[in-house]
Amino acid sequence: MKKIYGVINLLCLAVVLTNCGDSRDRGEAPDSEKKLAIAVIPKGTTHEFWKSIHAGALKASREIGEVEIFWKGPLKEDDREEQLQIVETFIARRVDAIVLAPLDDRSLVRSVREAKDQGRPTIVIDSGLQGDEHISFIATDNYKGGVLAAERIGSLLDGSGTLIMIRYQEGRASTTNREKGFLDTITSQYPDIEILSSNQYAGATTETAYRASENLLNRFTEVDAIFTPNESSTFGCLRALQDRGLSGNIIFVGFDVSEKLVEALEKREILGLVLQNPFNMGYFGVRTAVEFLQGVKVEKRIDTGVTIATPENMNNPEIRQLLFPDISQILD
Repeated sequence: MKKIYGVINLLCLAVVLTNCGDSRDRGEAPDSEKKLAIAVIPKGTTHEFWKSIHAGALKASREIGEVEIFWKGPLKEDDREEQLQIVETFIARRVDAIVLAPLDDRSLVRSVREAKDQGRPTIVIDSGLQGDEHISFIATDNYKGGVLAAERIGSLLDGSGTLIMIRYQEGRASTTNREKGFLDTITSQYPDIEILSSNQYAGATTETAYRASENLLNRFTEVDAIFTPNESSTFGCLRALQDRGLSGNIIFVGFDVSEKLVEALEKREILGLVLQNPFNMGYFGVRTAVEFLQGVKVEKRIDTGVTIATPENMNNPEIRQLLFPDISQILD
C-alpha cells in the first residue's frame, strides 16, 4: 500500500510539473520573462522545522519575483527511496534549480551530479552531502549546537553527575555532528560526568523516540541529565518523562522548537533548547539558487546561526523571534 501511494504521489507531482520545465524542453527559444522553477525538497513535511524552511523559501521567492517554488518532501524522515524519487522527478522535469535537505550524506550524490551536468544547480541546506557537486551548503553549525547543549548540561550539573544522550538516526550528517559536539565537550570539559548511554537511536518519529526513551529510563533509573538532538527525539523523550512523573526532576536539554517544547521550557520541564534558524535556510537557499542562476558568485558555505534558549533568556527579543516564528501568514 505504501508503494502504491508513493507511485500516486509521484504521478501527481509529474502532472503538476508538466509546465514547469524551461523552453528547451519544448524546443522553444528561451524566454527571459519566464518564471524560474525552483524545487525545495525537505527531509519531511510534518515538523515545525520544515514548515519554517518552507516559509523562508516562499518569502524569498516573493521578494525576488518571477520565481515559482515547488515544495515536496517525503512523509517520513526515514524514507530515502521516496526522497530519491522526488529528486529524480524534478530533474526529469528540468526545474531550474534544486534546494535540498538530504536524508543522508550519500544517497543523493549521484542525482545532484546529474542535475549539475544538466546545468541545474543544487543548493544543499540543513544537512551535509558528500562530494563537491552542490553549489553551496547552507546550515547550522551543528557541531557548535552540540557544544552549547553540553555546556548547558555541564553547568547545571556543576560538572558532576550522570547523563544519557539519545541519538537520532544513523547517516544523518546534521545530528551526527550535534552528537559529536556534545560528546567531545562533555568528555573534554566535564570528565567527572558519567555517560551512561550514548549509542541508542530515537528513530524518525515521536513514537519511536518515546519508546527508545522509555527503554532507557527503564534501564537507567538513576540519571541526572538527558540530551536529545532534534525536534522529534526531544518531544518523544519529553512525553516519556512526563508519563513517568520525571519531567522537571531530570535536567533535560533538547534541540529545535515546537509549541509543546516551548511550553515545557516555560514550565522548566526542559532547561535548554538549542535553536537553529530554519527560516533562513529556506530563504537563503532560494536566494542563493537565483543568484547563481544570474551569474553571481555565491558563498560555498553559509552559516545560519545557532543559539540556546533557557527559561532565563526565553523572553529576550532575539530568542523569542526563534521560539515563536511568525510564519502562518506566509504559508496561508
